[in-house]
Amino acid sequence: MSDVIIEDPRMADLVAPDARLEKLWTGATWSEGPVWWEDGGVTWSDIPNNRMLRWHPEEGGTVFREPSRHTNGHTRDREGRLVSCEHSGRAVSRTEADGTVVTLVDRYQGKRLNSPNDVVVKSDGTIWFTDPPYGILSDYEGVKADSEIGACYVYRLDPDNGELTVVADDFDRPNGLAFSVDESLLYISDTGRSDAPDGPPHIRVFEVEDGRRLRNGRIFAEVSPGASDGFRLDVHGHIFTSAHDGIQVFTPGGERLGKILVPEIVANCTFGGPEKNRLFITASTSLYAIDVLTNGLPGR
Repeated sequence: MSDVIIEDPRMADLVAPDARLEKLWTGATWSEGPVWWEDGGVTWSDIPNNRMLRWHPEEGGTVFREPSRHTNGHTRDREGRLVSCEHSGRAVSRTEADGTVVTLVDRYQGKRLNSPNDVVVKSDGTIWFTDPPYGILSDYEGVKADSEIGACYVYRLDPDNGELTVVADDFDRPNGLAFSVDESLLYISDTGRSDAPDGPPHIRVFEVEDGRRLRNGRIFAEVSPGASDGFRLDVHGHIFTSAHDGIQVFTPGGERLGKILVPEIVANCTFGGPEKNRLFITASTSLYAIDVLTNGLPGR
C-alpha cells in the first residue's frame, strides 16, 4: 500500500505518489511539537514522560532535556532561540543561546495560565499561543489543577514589554496555530472533539488586523478522523495538518487534496532540511519523515 493517498491531482505536485514514509525513532509515549535545526537535527516533546527528545541523522535519538516541565509545542524566534509551551510550568518559555531557560509569561491578569499548548512567532517578534487545559486535566500530561482563568484563550505576547492580550476567546480547545504566507491570516485549530464526541474538529481562519488583532473568524476546514492538532504551511499556502490517520493536506481554499498515511495517531509536524522539503512528523511513540515536492515556510 502506498503511503500517499491522492484525492485530487494537485496532491501529486506536493507529494510524490510513491514517496515513502520513514520511521526515524521510536520509544516515546506521546510525541509532540517538532522543531528542525540547521545541523539536521529535530527536537520534540515526549509529554507524559516529562522530557524533550532529539534526533540527528548521525547520532540517532537522544534525550535533549529532562525534566522539561511537560513541554508541548515549540517554535523558534527570529534569533533562532527555542520558544516552548510548558504544561506543568503553565508558561511560555525561551531557551537562550547559553542554554538558560527563562519564563516569558505564566499569568494573565494575575491568574495562572492553563497549560500553553502550541506557539508561533510572527515576523515582528510577537509570540502567539494557545492555552487549552490539557496539562491541568490530570497528572498524565502535566499537573492536575483547576483553571484559574476559567476559559481557553488564544494570546498575543509582546516579549519586549511583556504585554499579553487575548486575541480569541470563543474556542472550546484552541490548539495548533500558524500564520499564512503573508501573515494576513491566522489559522487556529479547535480540538474540542477530544473531550466530547460532538465537539469541534475543525481549523478556523481569521484576518489579522494591524498585526495585533483577529477578526472575521470562520471555519476553514473540518478534519476527520480525529481532529487537527498541529499543522504547518508550505510556501504556497497549503496546510499540512495532523489527523488520526496521518497528515492531511488542504489548499488555501480549504479543499482536501490527499493524505500521507502514518501508522500511529499524528500530533504535529514541521518542515525541515536545507530546502525545507522534508516533513518531520511526531506520531504517538515515534518520529517519522517523508520527502515532499514543496517547501515549508521559513521559521518553525
